[in-house]
Amino acid sequence: MKTAHELRPGNVIMLDGSPWVVQKTETTRSGRNAAIVKLKLKHVLQDSTTESTFKGEDKMEDIILERLDCTYSYYADPMYVFMDAEYNQYDVEAENLGDAAAYIVDGMEETCQVTFYEGKAISVELPTSVVREVTYTEPSARGDTSGKVMKPATITGGGTLSVADFVKTGDMIEIDTRTNEFKKRV
Repeated sequence: MKTAHELRPGNVIMLDGSPWVVQKTETTRSGRNAAIVKLKLKHVLQDSTTESTFKGEDKMEDIILERLDCTYSYYADPMYVFMDAEYNQYDVEAENLGDAAAYIVDGMEETCQVTFYEGKAISVELPTSVVREVTYTEPSARGDTSGKVMKPATITGGGTLSVADFVKTGDMIEIDTRTNEFKKRV
């Protein structure tokens, strides 16, 4: 059993007797009340999605599924194709990846975990951090040094996130894939 606060994109939970893949999580904390977790879920067996809200302490049944370490091979619209160590290929639908699709690029060296339910590849879990190149960001503003100054940036793969003010176009940065946050310049 996992609490709603511990769920990450790629986890598969049993909800109302059906398996659901967590595509996106958003935690909101307030001063007095407990944390609230909003989950975007996709049904494993059907093509339906839903958004649900839970308290951070709510317990969910985490389904233990078969997982394989795989590397990304190529994109064949609408499927991402991954390959294991024995050169077996597995197709994962683009919509099952959720936010992870922004970090999947050609030639990526990181190993991903592909999750299977009843023999079908249903989700991909990325490593906790990846290194990507900044393809575009605005130049830093001179004199703005008060506090933690952030600005938007586009990375290889097309994803956008907030980075520190000192990051320039062409820099390699490390990104936490669980929270989609900039960690450091590499």
